[in-house]
Amino acid sequence: MKNYMKNVLITGCSSGFGYAAAKYLAEKGHSVYATMRNVNGKNEKTASDLRDFGKERNLSITVLEMDVTSDESVKAAAEQIPQVDVLINNAGNGYGGTIESFSSSEVLAQLDLNIVGTVRTAKAILPKMRAQKSGLIIQLSSLAGRASFPANGVYCASKWGLEGLSEALRYELAPLGIDVVIVEPGPFSTNFIKNMVNTNNSEFADDYQHVNAFYEGFINQLKAAYEDSNAPTDPMLIAQAFEKLIDLPNGSRPLRTIVGLDFGLQALNDSVEPIRKGVLASMGLAEWDGPQS
Repeated sequence: MKNYMKNVLITGCSSGFGYAAAKYLAEKGHSVYATMRNVNGKNEKTASDLRDFGKERNLSITVLEMDVTSDESVKAAAEQIPQVDVLINNAGNGYGGTIESFSSSEVLAQLDLNIVGTVRTAKAILPKMRAQKSGLIIQLSSLAGRASFPANGVYCASKWGLEGLSEALRYELAPLGIDVVIVEPGPFSTNFIKNMVNTNNSEFADDYQHVNAFYEGFINQLKAAYEDSNAPTDPMLIAQAFEKLIDLPNGSRPLRTIVGLDFGLQALNDSVEPIRKGVLASMGLAEWDGPQS
């Protein structure tokens, strides 16, 4: 049986997965809190579109200002939401370039957005979830959280870090009735590539022509997939994956869910999962692998 009317907080709703999920989950009967930066500036039109979408269809969509890189912004938004049943940590971006070309501040900015940002939002809503002894946190990772690619090392580091953080959070929160799961999208036809922050350091460009050639070919491969109507690159697939995870009862949600093109990484998840469970059992933590039904 489906669980309707959850209070769902989604970060990063200005475009892509967050924008699609806000509309889709509201249409499915959930009360959605769609958050983003610059609701009165750069993203004013998007914020207005989401509000109008809700009003025209008599759906529950509340748009709130939230910058996940700011403690104060996250706290201010969370205080406006009386109850959170589901937190979808979707906000994030990618930094592209060879590792040597990054400054320390750029690396820190990537980690702050993709890892620390999820800690900020979790800390803001966990007191509510602990009080109600229930909740679900969905962490949006990537295939880049399970494999690493040239010209994406810093981005991959942020997603690998997010995966480790999310696993530990799952084990810590399960005895409190709160579930944590990871969604790993493949490439999707969003603005992700367009919005990537690329390093401008040309000092090493001549030495890394092989990386640039690989990356150019890889981007062309992705663009071809986006133009293929048979390829699973519609962002709505992610929104549907969110819905499925929300509807599953405690004790049945998988830790990791790959959506879209998997580049063979589903086999990695399938092979590692029994080992992960075995390690938990050997440590006496088998019952901490998600809340019990």
